[in-house]
Amino acid sequence: MNNRFCTFVMGTVLLLGFLVSCSKDEKAPETVLRPVRVHQVFATGSSRTRAFSGVAQSGVESKISFKVGGTIQRLPVEVGNNVKRGDLLGQLDPDDYRLQVQDAEAALSQAQAKERSELANYERVRGLYENRNASKQELESSRATYESAAASVKSLSKRLELERNQLAYTRLTAPIDASVAAVNVEINENVQPGQVIVLLTSGSDIEVKIAIPEILIAQIMEGDAVTIAFDALPGREMSGHVTEVGVAATGTATTFPVMVRPVGSDPGVRSGMAAEVTFRFGSRDGVERFLVPPVAVSEDRDGRFVYTVEASGREGVGVVKRKPVTVGELTDVGVEILEGLADGDYVVIAGVSKVLDGQQVKFSANEEN
Repeated sequence: MNNRFCTFVMGTVLLLGFLVSCSKDEKAPETVLRPVRVHQVFATGSSRTRAFSGVAQSGVESKISFKVGGTIQRLPVEVGNNVKRGDLLGQLDPDDYRLQVQDAEAALSQAQAKERSELANYERVRGLYENRNASKQELESSRATYESAAASVKSLSKRLELERNQLAYTRLTAPIDASVAAVNVEINENVQPGQVIVLLTSGSDIEVKIAIPEILIAQIMEGDAVTIAFDALPGREMSGHVTEVGVAATGTATTFPVMVRPVGSDPGVRSGMAAEVTFRFGSRDGVERFLVPPVAVSEDRDGRFVYTVEASGREGVGVVKRKPVTVGELTDVGVEILEGLADGDYVVIAGVSKVLDGQQVKFSANEEN
């Protein structure tokens, strides 16, 4: 009995020793760290720049059109011509309008003849009335007939004046000394009143028209300094200033028209050139901003936040920290962070959805830094 018990005890001890020795020989598996990419941020200050596209145009542009409709008979100007005030720009076929003038002249002559006849009759009846050979009723009737004829003459005189004006409107002349920037019709083309026939430009001053979003229009004032660059003139920038600020949005869009004018003149700048106008906007509250890629900002029921990484003792290894942030504007270079970050913070920009607050990660800096 004792021998069996001793044998059992010894076997148990040997088995435990074997298990312990095996556990010492096996290595515990290492924890795999999730890789993330980070972007180091620094305060950009309270001012920022914005660029807007626009089109150059002459300081004075006139869209010339006929006041009446008809068929183009003459078009003596071409793009690039210089014209003087009063020079002919276009001529409509005047035949129909000339016939209307002749018809009005005939109607007026007939009315004038009737007026003379009624005047003579009125004077005859008045003489008879004064000699008591005509009643007062006959006198009043004669006078009314004459006054009606006189009113008809006056009306037809106005009609004739109108018809003569319509005939004169078939000639389109230059209102100012200018250059022809565009000719929008051809000879024998039928045009409507108000349809733009010729675009004239005058003056050496060039302006650039741009559209500013409503969120920024309140920060733009006349006289604000800008920088202007033209696509057709690479490498050349011009200083300029705001000359006009729109007070109403254009159409249904939430943008407002703004005009800027370069300082000085450049013969290479012409009307119609594409331009880029750069503004520098200052912060109204003086708060410094941090710019981060939009993908770095997340949002849940607790608000908007970013993940930052705080380095640990091991190189390239750190701990994720969730930081609530206050977001500003979305710009063309990133999202503005007004509160929640400090200079030098490493913000997670890749792997954001795969990390948690307090998680240890392996991080690498964004190559653009």
